[in-house]
Amino acid sequence: MLIEIILVILIGILAGIFTGLIPGIHINLIALLILSSAPALLSVTSPLMISIFIISMSITHTFLDTIPSVFLGAPESSTALSVLPGHKLLLQGKGYEAVMLTLIGSFLALILAICLAPLISIIILTIYSTLKKWMALILITSSAFLILKERKSKMWALIIFLTSGVLGITTLNFANLTNPLFPLLSGLFGTSTLIISLSEKTKIPIQKITFPIISKNELSKVMSCSLLAGGLCSFLPGLGPAQAAIIGSSFYKKITDRGFLILVGSLNTLNMVLSFLALYIIDKARNGAVITISKIMEKITINELIIFFGVSLVVGSIATVLTIKIAKIFANIMSKINYQKLIISVISLIVLMVFIISSQFTGLLILLISTFTGMLPVKLGIGRNHLMGCLLLPVILYFIL
Repeated sequence: MLIEIILVILIGILAGIFTGLIPGIHINLIALLILSSAPALLSVTSPLMISIFIISMSITHTFLDTIPSVFLGAPESSTALSVLPGHKLLLQGKGYEAVMLTLIGSFLALILAICLAPLISIIILTIYSTLKKWMALILITSSAFLILKERKSKMWALIIFLTSGVLGITTLNFANLTNPLFPLLSGLFGTSTLIISLSEKTKIPIQKITFPIISKNELSKVMSCSLLAGGLCSFLPGLGPAQAAIIGSSFYKKITDRGFLILVGSLNTLNMVLSFLALYIIDKARNGAVITISKIMEKITINELIIFFGVSLVVGSIATVLTIKIAKIFANIMSKINYQKLIISVISLIVLMVFIISSQFTGLLILLISTFTGMLPVKLGIGRNHLMGCLLLPVILYFIL
């Protein structure tokens, strides 16, 4: 069995490298394919092995997905907020350093989440039933907090939030639309960023292989913020790493760009690890990968949860080494390639994947609309986190209605 587990972990890591580095290819897409192929897969392997594959892929993905976010400007919703500080460092020739900062956050979050899992379990079991009753109010308050925190224009922040929310509701209720979140999130946070980079004719300087310097005081404060905000968001629907990053950064007002990158990296991994815990404690799945696990495994036992955590730790250690190596490769080649041609290639890939995966022309229409919507915050000079209304507003209405 041990050899089988090792083999499955290695295959999962390879899948995580693919999903993490290729813009537009998300772990939820692979998880959906696994779920649709479950009968065939279960004839040759066990539910536990399939779950270990998904976990290995998911953890690897959370370590590597900041590489295209920083170097290509092609983030997912979970890493969208890393684009601005990451892009700043990239234009200073410190893109490698930006990725290393998110890596520090990811690895520390993995260790802390596993070590504190018993304490987090006790807290959640104590307060979750109460939180559940006030879920709509909590989500409304969180959304209002994000909007009121906008410095330039709270009115435009509200408009963007509501616009993306209506777009999300419409998309999620489209009849016969396969994988609706793929064109929606790819447009809001992927192609919109790429088109802006293309229009600005960005030139990438030679990248330096330098390691970040951050004080122990700031690191401890950032990780504390991560645990507070990430713990909340991992057990509440609709709140993802992007919102958690804004909420977490508000606890520590003088957070630097480097600290914020650590925060984004930590929340991305923390959200995934605590999702396994949420499935065990309250039997709720908070993302596509964990939903697939919940469908394949009837019930998660404490022994299986320990295996999940053990696999996460092993995979996280391997993913750390991979991130260091792959980020160095990206840093060395970025100044040698035509950045505009690269952006066009990435946009073309996303369009092709949407056409194939999401009901062809319906998916392309959603991608087009969401792309223009995703460009609005940049043009208006406000935070792109308000675009997460596409998920928050539908969930709020679900609890109210």
